[in-house]
Amino acid sequence: MIIIGCDYHPGFQQIAFVDTETGELQERRLEHREEAEKFYRDLGAQGASVRVGMEASGHARWFERLLSELRFELWIGDAAEIRTKRVRKQKTDRQDAQLILRLLLEDRFPQIWVPNWENRDLRQLLWHRHRMVQARTRIMNQLQAVALNEGLRCKKRLWRDAGREQLESFRLAPWASRRRRDLLELLDRLTPTIAELTQAIEQEVEKCPAAQRLQMHPGVGALTALAFVLILGRADRFQCGKQIASYLGLVPLEDSSGQRRRLGHITKQGNSLLRFLLVEAAQVTVRSDPEWRSKYFHLAMRRGRKIAKVAMARRLAVRLYWMWRKGWDYGQLTKFSSHAGQLGHRDGVQSNTE
Repeated sequence: MIIIGCDYHPGFQQIAFVDTETGELQERRLEHREEAEKFYRDLGAQGASVRVGMEASGHARWFERLLSELRFELWIGDAAEIRTKRVRKQKTDRQDAQLILRLLLEDRFPQIWVPNWENRDLRQLLWHRHRMVQARTRIMNQLQAVALNEGLRCKKRLWRDAGREQLESFRLAPWASRRRRDLLELLDRLTPTIAELTQAIEQEVEKCPAAQRLQMHPGVGALTALAFVLILGRADRFQCGKQIASYLGLVPLEDSSGQRRRLGHITKQGNSLLRFLLVEAAQVTVRSDPEWRSKYFHLAMRRGRKIAKVAMARRLAVRLYWMWRKGWDYGQLTKFSSHAGQLGHRDGVQSNTE
């Protein structure tokens, strides 16, 4: 078997590889994409069993497809954990490749879960819609600025037929008129595109029972439910709600030692799209659920609105996780969740005297 430690860069890769049968160790630098593809295809033609290890990084989709086509094993490791295993203070591409190879040989390589190709493609759908909505929002904000400069302040009514007629009726200077016209054309093109992507997301949710169950929670729509299922992958990967919060970057930084405990801002180490969607969904839940509204305003008075929003997003993430893992709908979640402080309940279990 040939084991390869790969230090991957967008333009090249430095590899260190060993043949476990002969013990021969070699190092090479492969330029992307032709030289690297030729090297791995030659290994495939030899019929050798190959295992490749690399750090988690971007811009490697073509490389992963190539190894999958050749039926080579690809192990992707946690870059932060690999970094902690480096002893020397010197860091070069050769040493990085040698370190990955050594971890593979010593069975200490910190392999991480990698979603399948279908999962990744559906994530592209979510990201594409998210970016289109962001672009539309920027365009709408610019058009609102044009209207305000002409004394028209109607907020959301600007996008109704009457508001748009007023916006188009303003007599502007030549380049300002050109800007207004181009922005309106872009807006007209983006709106049906976003509607089409939204419909595609709803169709994917219909194929996913877990996402349909999560939609039962107030404030959670098709986009948030599908993103939660796709990005977390499997519920059994996590043992408790704290791991979910940590995975999504919704826990605070901590630098504690001895009697000193210092907490900072949230880590933001997880998926930024899902974190954004959870914060947005939690605010909708706050508006629709009296219990959540009370909790939110209590936190906002003590710690401020920003911290309160993140805290409610974390709470929502944990609740969605338990709904998914236990197979509960929203009614079962509210029945079996914690009842601490309520009469007749202890540790979330209903009293038999009721």
